[in-house]
Amino acid sequence: MITDWSPARLDVQGAVLEVVRAPHPVLATESAEVDPLDPDMIQLAADLVATMRVSPGCVGLAAPQVGVAAQMFSLDVTNHPKTRTCHGVFVLCNAVVVEASRNEKAREGCMSVPDFTGDVKRATRLTVAGVLPGTTDQVTITTDAFEARALQHEIDHCSGKLFLDRVAGAHAVYPRKTYL
Repeated sequence: MITDWSPARLDVQGAVLEVVRAPHPVLATESAEVDPLDPDMIQLAADLVATMRVSPGCVGLAAPQVGVAAQMFSLDVTNHPKTRTCHGVFVLCNAVVVEASRNEKAREGCMSVPDFTGDVKRATRLTVAGVLPGTTDQVTITTDAFEARALQHEIDHCSGKLFLDRVAGAHAVYPRKTYL
């Protein structure tokens, strides 16, 4: 069912929003569940996709990252080199982890923490349930590898957590590399 969904189904034009940076308080706030049929949430879904698409290297963007404490995020790992399983571009509301296994440590970055990356242990096999915006369709996504990591990262944002909250300590945080 998720493969049938696209941002065009929202039937609204997305606007590019400003991404907030740590230590903005919304990034440490537990987000509220959303009504996926609410026109404001449908607009937010389109805005998340539009903002994600204009942000180089961005594979996911959660509502708290644009200053809205809502359980919603966009994701698209299509062109990332570490992607194995890919469900294309989608937005999920009220997502929860149903099953997670095979933890592995890997480097993560975040648009809300632009100067650093960190080593974070996450499940490499994952099942997540959520609702597609503009619908009442409950979907279940089973994935692995990089898409699983990205999903957990965005769900963390909706729970008021940054990847920095998951690193083992200061020794696992690194200055972000910049390429000229």
